[in-house]
Amino acid sequence: MSIKSYAQAIKDVISEEMDRDESVFVMGEDVAEAGGIFGCTRGLVEKFGKERIRNTPISEAGFVGAGLGAACAGMRPIVELMYMDFTFVAMDQILNQVAKTRYVFGGKAKIPLVIRGQQGVGRGNAATHSQSVEAIFMHFPGIKVAMPSSPADAAGLLRTAIRDDNPVLFFEHKALYVTKGEVPDDPDFAIPFGEAKIVKEGKDVTIIASLLYVNKALAAAEKLQAQGIDAEIIDPRTLVPFDKDTIINSVKKTGRVVVVHEAHKTCGVGAEISAMITEEAFKYLDAPVLRLGAKACPLPFNPNLENAVVPQEEDIIQAVNSVLYR
Repeated sequence: MSIKSYAQAIKDVISEEMDRDESVFVMGEDVAEAGGIFGCTRGLVEKFGKERIRNTPISEAGFVGAGLGAACAGMRPIVELMYMDFTFVAMDQILNQVAKTRYVFGGKAKIPLVIRGQQGVGRGNAATHSQSVEAIFMHFPGIKVAMPSSPADAAGLLRTAIRDDNPVLFFEHKALYVTKGEVPDDPDFAIPFGEAKIVKEGKDVTIIASLLYVNKALAAAEKLQAQGIDAEIIDPRTLVPFDKDTIINSVKKTGRVVVVHEAHKTCGVGAEISAMITEEAFKYLDAPVLRLGAKACPLPFNPNLENAVVPQEEDIIQAVNSVLYR
C-alpha cells in the first residue's frame, strides 16, 4: 500500500495503463505541458510524448468525437474535460454517438473510450463550472457512469474503465483531488463496476452518498453516533451499472434511508434510488425515503452562498433525525 492523493492515484493509473498498453492515450485541453487543470496528467508528456498526451483545441464537441473515432479504430482514448459542465457542449457526440455506436453495429463494435473530468462546488467556480451532472447520463443506455470517492476507488475504478470495451463517463470531484488515502501498489488493482461499498456499517439508518458527500456523511455519522444513532453509509461507486442488492440488504436491516448528493434534488440520482427502493423494498421501510440535494438555484460564486445551496453536514443530521423520529 502507498499513501496517495486522489489526483496522484488517477495520474499513476493513467501512466501505468499507458505503459501496459500502447493503444491508451490522453487527449484534452491543456493536458500536456500544463498537466491538466488539476494536475492529473502532469509530467506525462515528458514520459510519453505529444503523440500520446495530446493537447486539443477548445472544442469539446470536436475532441469527444475524435475520441469516439479513435476508439472505433482500435485505440483506448482517455478524453479529459476541464469541467464536466462542458459535457453539454458535446451532448450530441456523447448521447447520440458514443452511447449508441456499439448498439447500432449490433454489438460488434468496441468503444473503449473513457471521458473523465471533475465537477462540484468548493472553489467558487460559479454557475457554469460547478454543476453536478451525473444523473443526466444515467438516463441514456450505452454509457457506464463511475464516481469514485477515495484515492483507492479512483485508482481501481479508473483502471477498470480504461480496460472496458464500453464507453465510461468518469466523474471526479474538484474538492477530492487533495484528499489522501491508501492505494494498493498492485498494477492490476481494479474494482469491478456495479459493486457498491459499505463505507461504514450501522443498524439504525442507511445513508447513501457519493463523491464528496461520502466524507460529509461520515462526518455526520460521527456526530450521530454521539446521539446514540448508528448510521450505515453506502457509496454506490458506479451509477451504471448500479448495485441494487447492497442497498436493498441495507434497507432490510435499517428500515430507514437518506439519500444525499450535491446535484440538484429534482430529478437527481436520489430520485431514481428512492423509486428503486420503493418498488423493490417497500415492505422493509419504516419511514419514507428522504432525499437531500442542491436547491433549485444556479450555483453561486460566493462561497457562503455556495454552501447555502448544497446540503451540509447538519442537513444530513437533521434528515436522519427526521426519518427516525417523524
